[in-house]
This record gives sequence, C-alpha cells and structure tokens, in this order.
Amino acid sequence: MKEIQHRSDCPIAFSLDYLGDKWVLLILRDLIFTSKSSYGDFLNSNEKIATNILADRLKLLEANGFIKSSVSPEKKNKFIYNLTEKGIDLIPVIVELMIWGSKYDSYDVKDVVKKLGKDKEGTIRQLREKLSARINSDVPSNE
Repeated sequence: MKEIQHRSDCPIAFSLDYLGDKWVLLILRDLIFTSKSSYGDFLNSNEKIATNILADRLKLLEANGFIKSSVSPEKKNKFIYNLTEKGIDLIPVIVELMIWGSKYDSYDVKDVVKKLGKDKEGTIRQLREKLSARINSDVPSNE
C-alpha cells in the first residue's frame, strides 16, 4: 500500500489524494449501492479489478478510516467490509458522481439514479441510515 503524500493544502487536492483512484471509487460504490461486502464480492464486479489492486485499495481505505473489516460470523477466514462514518460521509459525493455520469452515459439509467432524481435528499438519508445500521450491528470488528 502506498503512503498518502499530500501535495498541497487545497481541499480538492486533499480529497483526490484519497479518492482520486477509480478502484477506490468503485469499491465505495459497491459498498454504498450494493450488498457487496467481501473481497470475493468486489472481485466479481463488472470492472474486473485485479487481486493485487483490490487488496491494496482495501488496505488503503481501511488504514485511512473509510472502511473497517470484521471477521465473517459464518466463515472465520473471510472478512466483511463496511463503511465507517467517514466513509458514509462520502455518500453525497458518490451520488453526485453517479448523477453526473448518468447524464452523459449512453447506458440505461439505473433505478437508483431515477430514485435520486425524484428525491435525492431522501435517498441519501435512506442510504446513510442503512449503512449506519451496519456499523452499529453486532458483527465483531477486526481492529
């Protein structure tokens, strides 16, 4: 895992130091909008992330407090990843990227984008509540 080197005091540059990698954003997308939460789940995403890159980005996200891992209650050699409050705070950013991308994307608009178009604030609130509930569940932490 590469160490983050901050290039300037600019808030955008600071944010990009953590989030300026497409794989980081796609992992966050999967954690926010899907039920994906394990290494294997992320490997099965359409974008086909390489195993070494996935392992590195998960370590990066965890080391910087965006996600936490815990041992799966069903399988002791499997880790489950969840967003932390810091990660949950990124939901509006990811939502805006999704809305912008769907505006210029030639693919069919996803249901979540339609839902955001009708009630963006309510949808963000529902996502935050759902993900916060995962944080507060009784799944043991691996920290």
